[in-house]
Amino acid sequence: MKNIINKINFFGRSLSYAFILGAFCLLIMGCQNQANQSNSQADAGATVAADDNNTALLYSDECITEREVVEAQKMWGDGIVRIGKVFSENGDYSEEAADFIQNMYGYDLSSVLFKPTLASNDQFRSSFDAALSYFVGGNEAYAEDNGFAIKPYTKVKFDNVGIINNSCRMAVAMGNYFFTDTNGSETKVEYTFAYVKDKTGKLRIVAHQSSLPYNPSPN
Repeated sequence: MKNIINKINFFGRSLSYAFILGAFCLLIMGCQNQANQSNSQADAGATVAADDNNTALLYSDECITEREVVEAQKMWGDGIVRIGKVFSENGDYSEEAADFIQNMYGYDLSSVLFKPTLASNDQFRSSFDAALSYFVGGNEAYAEDNGFAIKPYTKVKFDNVGIINNSCRMAVAMGNYFFTDTNGSETKVEYTFAYVKDKTGKLRIVAHQSSLPYNPSPN
């Protein structure tokens, strides 16, 4: 009888040890699952944060004001005059134009929709090089370009018919701008510009369409 009791006690202790060991294993597995879930959530959060940071690196969170649009338009006009002046003085006008495009347009931020006034064969200039060719010429891929900005001009005046900035992150301006050449002749051109604000607070053009006013044929 004593042997039977000892065997029962031994069996009971074994079951207790097995139960404790199993519970311990379940506890460890549960902790690991929670850790994996936490890591996954942390990774997901890090990815979202990284995306937010990348967006923040490109664009400002500040809304665009009408005054900023007007100031950006003046900078654009001054830049066109400056390119022509460097050309007239036999300077590096291509580099001047490249800096102008880099500062004024958003080719490094996103796609840019650019339909310049005097482009007919290659109407749309979606790349930096295509835009540069329009302003200064010299690119065999765009044989029609004579260099719009090296005419040269002495003055550029914007006359906005309206500025829309109620979407906050983008502003659109439309109207006429007037280019005065060295002979004093003035050319009126119709325009639509769309602006975004980069991380430094500078307005950058992401859409630019311009054309000469409609001139109906005489009857």
